[in-house]
Amino acid sequence: MRFSRPFRTAMLAAAALCLGPAAHAQQGSFASYLESVASRARADGISQATIDRVLGGLTVSQRVIDLDRENVSSGATTSTGFPSMAAYINRHNTQSRINGGVAAMRRVGPLVTAVEREYGVPAEIMLAIWGHETAYGAVKGGFDLPQALATLAWEGRRRDLFEPELFAVLQMVEQGVPRSDLVGSHAGAFGNPQFLPSVYLRLAKDGDGDGDKDIWNSDADTLHSIANYFRDAGWRTGEPWGVRAFVPNSVDRNAIVNDVVPPVCPRVHGRMSRWMTVREWRAMGVEPRGNIGDDVMATLFEPDGAANPGYLLTQNYRVILEYNCSNYYAMSVGLLADEISR
Repeated sequence: MRFSRPFRTAMLAAAALCLGPAAHAQQGSFASYLESVASRARADGISQATIDRVLGGLTVSQRVIDLDRENVSSGATTSTGFPSMAAYINRHNTQSRINGGVAAMRRVGPLVTAVEREYGVPAEIMLAIWGHETAYGAVKGGFDLPQALATLAWEGRRRDLFEPELFAVLQMVEQGVPRSDLVGSHAGAFGNPQFLPSVYLRLAKDGDGDGDKDIWNSDADTLHSIANYFRDAGWRTGEPWGVRAFVPNSVDRNAIVNDVVPPVCPRVHGRMSRWMTVREWRAMGVEPRGNIGDDVMATLFEPDGAANPGYLLTQNYRVILEYNCSNYYAMSVGLLADEISR
């Protein structure tokens, strides 16, 4: 199942936002669950007016539960044992999406250039995120966020994730976000960049100086917020996310296996080689086909196998994975950004 949103950041924030022990199965009726949420929210200083505004009248959404449980077929696999990256890119980086990014760049050019100067995050990366998340603001989701989050938290399979987000929504409204703005995806993400509530509280920015962090309607707030997310995640200014690379048959793939098991998203990171400098890759015959410094640390990624395109990926690729820990997502964002910048 694919969730295009900063889930890793949300899970890290969950520990800080969680107001009590998390259960892992439904406990009692939905009404009794909401009563317990309200009680804990009051203990945390949330006003009764906010509690009534957010939780009043909520009912379980079976549609949200069904979507959360849905197993989407990922298509035929390649020799790697994984679905084809090329097929995924063809489906997601359509000419329409590329054209939309080019048009968005023309429309917000001076603004996004100024944001790039302030945060060090390339304009095309910000626009690629915006394009993948909501088609540059055209598709933001139509689910009531409190209902969706309360349903998922009560349902219980992933209460550790969704319950803190429900409390974060209460905090948002307490801080002045209109209840009417709380519309988004079935999994609780919203606005142009599809932030989760905890991410909004931590990283959303008032880019136009009007006193609101309006990532629903303001281009400035949207772009400042995406850039702030990437800066916070460790984007390295001046480095590409990755470059296409020529990989000769002489490269011994067994000799470059990465034996380090990362603590987060191990299946995603496990598909990459060990990290070496570009200079070391060149010495092995791997030639980058883009602009990248010899001292940059990079990992080799051949998503569809050795006979297909390979890439040298940098730390900035890992930053894109912070937004959504999926190689398919991160590669499509990087390649869309390249197309927008041509």
